Amino acid sequence: MEILDVLTSMAKTGRLGPVFSGADWNDVTAALGEPWGIGTMSRNRKWPRLFAYGDLELSFCRCRKVSLICVQTWRDVVELPPSVVGWTGTFPAGLKHADVVSALDRAGCSWEPHAPLTSGNQCSLTAIASGANFTFEIPEGEEPVLNVMGLPGDGHDCSARTAGQDH
Repeated sequence: MEILDVLTSMAKTGRLGPVFSGADWNDVTAALGEPWGIGTMSRNRKWPRLFAYGDLELSFCRCRKVSLICVQTWRDVVELPPSVVGWTGTFPAGLKHADVVSALDRAGCSWEPHAPLTSGNQCSLTAIASGANFTFEIPEGEEPVLNVMGLPGDGHDCSARTAGQDH
């Protein structure tokens, strides 16, 4: 499987194996093992917390549900969990805008430009099926290169809980 196949499948389905917005911590870790802890998303709270399986980054809210999914593609090599992508889980990065658009079109995954994240040295597009967002960096004088692909959260809000439950 190629990285464009993985990202296109995510854009069409809104998931990568057991990982999807709203997935439970126990289900994700049962399938993928324990992730690396990256840290909190806020200076003032312990949750939400950011975890990673290589370049697959997941934010879990305090109810231990996936609230954000990103695949970092700005590095030289993209590493994803082999258990969900097959082979070694290591892919070359440097995906060009034209290649991503072509892969989405071949897969029948409609997309549209995403104006809020398009300005200056970056452009963005959104896959209509899942709301997946592809954000590209535009190096001076070069074709846009994929920086990150993300799946939207499910919109749930754990902030109604009391601070005493934030542990």
